[in-house]
Amino acid sequence: MMMQTRTSPTFSMSGGAAGRCQEERSRHGKRTINPSTRNREKILLSSHEFQLFRDLIKQRAGIALSEDKIELLKARLTKILRRKGLRNFREYHKVVSMDASGAELSDLLDAITTNLTSFFRESKHLDFLTRKAMPDIMIRRRRDTDRTIRIWSAGCSSGEEPYSIAMTLLDTGFFSSVWRLSISATDLCTDVLAKAEKGIYEHDRISTVPPPLLKKFFKKGINRASGFVRVKREIRQHVCFSRLNLMEAFPWREPIDVIFCRNVMIYFDKSTQERLINQFYRHLRDGGYLFIGHSESLTGIRHNYRYVCPTVYQK
Repeated sequence: MMMQTRTSPTFSMSGGAAGRCQEERSRHGKRTINPSTRNREKILLSSHEFQLFRDLIKQRAGIALSEDKIELLKARLTKILRRKGLRNFREYHKVVSMDASGAELSDLLDAITTNLTSFFRESKHLDFLTRKAMPDIMIRRRRDTDRTIRIWSAGCSSGEEPYSIAMTLLDTGFFSSVWRLSISATDLCTDVLAKAEKGIYEHDRISTVPPPLLKKFFKKGINRASGFVRVKREIRQHVCFSRLNLMEAFPWREPIDVIFCRNVMIYFDKSTQERLINQFYRHLRDGGYLFIGHSESLTGIRHNYRYVCPTVYQK
């Protein structure tokens, strides 16, 4: 999928599209309609085609679409068909299925899921991280020769979550010459990852950042970048963004101290949630913590975690 590149805004150190329907009149006064107009008139999504996409999305991304989502899927996919100039849903299904790069699947998932995120969202988790989890982890690991604390933000979207974690922890003074902080931030969608890696946000996206941290960890845009801010390098250097499908094998070789997987499992059925939760368990260090979203629960899922408090579990 080709995308038009844009020049990134510059910051001070201080602080394509669907084709339009064209109609032409012949010299005899008759109207000739561009063939693309016919594609706009009516594109039907049969129940069989809906099932093809349901199976594809479940197999590739673990997302379970219920029967009542057919109209929603049709509306979202119709926009993609028009943008790509495709004739029908079967043709698009073939495009996604045959794309080995994963870019087409990423585009599809972007259309059917909501990348709702913000800085310091569900801030009670960050309070628990600094007051309880991090001191506990450092005490448990006080004799380790490996002095790196590893945190994974799974389903990081456009980067607000991992940057919030990094800002919170670096502001507390936990990390000095003794301990190092390494945050792995992953998502399935390449577009949001590209934005996250740049660390550039519109000014209205930082309203939830505490003023002292805003002043300390963001740079204000100037000239063409006016109205934008950028996360400072001292924060960005601790976060590594990469594409990862949670339905595939995890690449981590070292045990992870903390996993954040919030508001991701709401898209999965129970069997997929159980498989994912236990996969997390295998990659957590003994005594490590798992944070899930406040709209999520491990009720009805077989697992070996110790319940700590709502939405927080420990290995």
